[in-house]
Amino acid sequence: MAKQVKANLKLKIKAGQASAGPPVGSTLGQYGVNMMDFVTPFNEQTKEMMGATVTAHIVIYDDRSMTFRVVGAPTDDLIRDKLGIKKGSGKPNSEKIPKKLTQAQVTEIAEAKIKDMNAEDLEAVKLMVKGTARSMGVEVE
Repeated sequence: MAKQVKANLKLKIKAGQASAGPPVGSTLGQYGVNMMDFVTPFNEQTKEMMGATVTAHIVIYDDRSMTFRVVGAPTDDLIRDKLGIKKGSGKPNSEKIPKKLTQAQVTEIAEAKIKDMNAEDLEAVKLMVKGTARSMGVEVE
């Protein structure tokens, strides 16, 4: 019989730097989960990405066990890093960001995100990256 899912969580955490303090401790603590069962494996799994913000998808079951998977940095974070901007446009359809994303930059971001996306074709992932850029008010050359 399958375990009953108690909660599905998404936490943004710095890779290799999770601790029992907030946000991990306060979030997992309310479900009665042993935080160190998450912190130690998470830090071990993400040590090569040290310092980058990653998303952890955590599934907590009724028996207080859990599983998690780590997803790399969000696409919008990668776009902002490439362009050196702090945020996207508040009105992406009318107010564009002055900097433009090149095709080479789109390819780099797509290659970094391909393992996290629900597509195996690099061209499809590039289209997703371009869509995210458009929704931020960033034009692609």
